[in-house]
Amino acid sequence: MELVWGNLRATELANLCPEHIDEADTAAHTGLHRIGSSYNLCFNFLAHTGLRL
Repeated sequence: MELVWGNLRATELANLCPEHIDEADTAAHTGLHRIGSSYNLCFNFLAHTGLRL
């Protein structure tokens, strides 16, 4: 979870200063969709934990 949050903060939420909370919500949803759509990114996060499937 920490890796997902860190990746999201470093991309979609980096330097984000929304005037409305909806803008931050939209950016977060966009980032989560990007992360969830990337097979390599998801499995690299899992590999980093050291857990076996």
